[in-house]
Amino acid sequence: MTFVVVENCIKCKYTDCVEVCPVDCFYEGENMLVIHPDECIDCGVCEPECPAGAIKPDTKKGLEDWLKLNKDMAKVWPNISHKRKHDPSAKEFDGQAGKLALFSPEPGTGD
Repeated sequence: MTFVVVENCIKCKYTDCVEVCPVDCFYEGENMLVIHPDECIDCGVCEPECPAGAIKPDTKKGLEDWLKLNKDMAKVWPNISHKRKHDPSAKEFDGQAGKLALFSPEPGTGD
């Protein structure tokens, strides 16, 4: 089992989760984070830290595409392990439907 970052992270990109990760398995894109599934130790401490509820266990049905996206993007995006101030517009995007259309494959800045 691993944990997966899903659609609601797009354009929210809170970084509370990265601060608690004991193995630094988060990677940063321009407008979302992902978890490297091969580095995640399945501890689950990140899931309750996400204000957007965008982290799910991969055992939940229907997350196969998100697991693939997490794995693929973690290979090319920089690692992030420190919490940052989130974009003030994050609240207006939290819970918005159809955010996959807003996904950017561009990397973030990382640590």
